[in-house]
This record gives sequence, C-alpha cells and structure tokens, in this order.
Amino acid sequence: MPKEDITHLCFAIGKALEDRKQYDEAFNFYHKGNLLKKELTGYTAELTDAQVDQQIKYCSKNLFEQKSKLGCEDPAPIFILGLPRAGSTLLEQILASHSQVDGTMELHNILGLAMRLRGRAVKTKIEDEEAKYPRNLSEIDNAYFKRFGQQFIEETKIYRSGAPFFIDKMPNNFLHIGLIKLILPNAKIIDARRSPMACCFSGFKQLFAAGQDFTYGLEEIGRYYKSYVKLMDHWDDVLPGFVLRVQHEDVVEDLETEVRRILDFCGLEFEQSCLEFYKTKRNIKTPSSEQVRQPIFKTAIQQWVNFETHLEPLKRVLKSLD
Repeated sequence: MPKEDITHLCFAIGKALEDRKQYDEAFNFYHKGNLLKKELTGYTAELTDAQVDQQIKYCSKNLFEQKSKLGCEDPAPIFILGLPRAGSTLLEQILASHSQVDGTMELHNILGLAMRLRGRAVKTKIEDEEAKYPRNLSEIDNAYFKRFGQQFIEETKIYRSGAPFFIDKMPNNFLHIGLIKLILPNAKIIDARRSPMACCFSGFKQLFAAGQDFTYGLEEIGRYYKSYVKLMDHWDDVLPGFVLRVQHEDVVEDLETEVRRILDFCGLEFEQSCLEFYKTKRNIKTPSSEQVRQPIFKTAIQQWVNFETHLEPLKRVLKSLD
C-alpha cells in the first residue's frame, strides 16, 4: 500500500479510536500518521524561523512611516488569520452571517504576491529568505503599492456575491501583515488565537488536504506556534491597533460579547444572525465545516488533556510561552 494511503488510514483509525475514548491507542496511530506525512513533506522549522526573522528585520516602524497611505484605500477586505484549528472558521461563519459581509474561502492572492516579490517559486535553503522579499518593500516604487492593492480587489471579485465587505481566511497570511498594510491600509485583520496546547494538538491530529506541513510533528508545530506569537507581537508593536486579537476560548465562553467586539472593529452594526451563525447556509471547505453548522459547544477546548501523557515534546517547546 502506498505511503499516502497508509497515512490517511492512520489518521482515520486514530480518530475512530479517539471517539471510542481509547486515547493511548489513538495517539499511536496519530503519531504514526504524522511520521509518514512528515517524510513526504520535508518541512524544517528553520525555514519558518528565518522567514519570521526577516519580516521582523525589514518590516519596521520606519518602513510604515515612510510608506504610509500609498495603497488601495478600499476597505472591503477582512482578513482572518493565525494558525489552523484556532477557531478561524467559526469567526468566518459569524462574520459571513452578517448581511454586509461575503464569506469566501482561503484565498491565495496575498501568498502569491509575496512569492512574486520574493522572485522565486520555491524556497530551497534557509538563506533564500534573505532574497528580495521582504527586504525590497522599502525599495519598490510607491505607485506599485496601490496597484497591488487594486489587483487584489479585482482578482478576488470572482469569490464575492456583492456585499460591501468580504473575508479572506487564509491562516498563513499572518506572515504578510506588513505587506497587507502597505497595499490595503484600510483592510481589517483579525487574529484567531487559541490556547497553545489545544491549538497545536488539534493541528497535530488533523491530516490537511494541502499545506500546513509544520503540523506533522509535536516539536515542529510547537516551534511554529512560538514563531507565530513572536511575529504577531512584532505587528502589534509596529502597527498598533491594526490587528484585532480574538481568543477562541473567549468566543466559546461569551459569544455575544466577542461578536459585538468583532463587529465594532469591522465597523459593522450588530445583527442577530451573527449569533445564530449555524443557520447560515454556505459552502465551507475546511476541517471545521460541520462544527460551525452547530451552536457553540465547549467539549473540544480541553480535548488535548486526554493525550497529555504523550505530549511532553510539545510542552517543552511551548514552556517559554507560559
């Protein structure tokens, strides 16, 4: 049997055993599936570390002072980003239940622009991150920032249904918040945050259709989470107020308060439909698609505790976040 088929089987058996509360056996299959998938991806945490360091190095306060108000002023985009399995699909469903907001999907336009600015289609070495992007953001002719923003608006029209605002839910966009600010200064950005152990383990036991290669190892996903927090702290420092952080546990605990907070940030009037998000009919192409068609439930918040004895490698990596 091909490795890919064995990998799918391991994750499926792991989920079946978890549903039967056979947690030790379930972890063994999740672990085996992740090892097989990791062999296929070839992911290394050093590449992410280098990418984050370059964003911090070149996307400085000085850059945003020099390049302020150059982009496309269209306020339509709402970016929901962060890590997968952090509650972003729930936030998207809440906002897409508003009459003024179109839900779309995980759009690749920002990632595609970053790739073009980087000047290569594939990263092969850590030192590649010292290439053109993001260093060239300070060198690009000012007129291009508006063009890039307008291009984003035009290219994403195909996913919209005519509402004034629309959502881009690509989680990996957190790496490019500086670029978003430069090309779409009036966009709204929401950071979907979930507690470290819950978020990381949920990602570890999920076999993604594509991408998210950092999730197939406990140490790797822990390091990625730390890099994400490090970079989000940087964006808070150099772009104060540009990002709204929404903690998943707070949404579960007090839905209405968090919904009103999100709508206020986006400049939207409160609508009851946002609290009854599970009634909204739309296509959802993420692993959380079935969960957001139901009212809020709290059972998933501490699921990782059932596997705690197996998660020491993850705990060690995340220890400095305490």
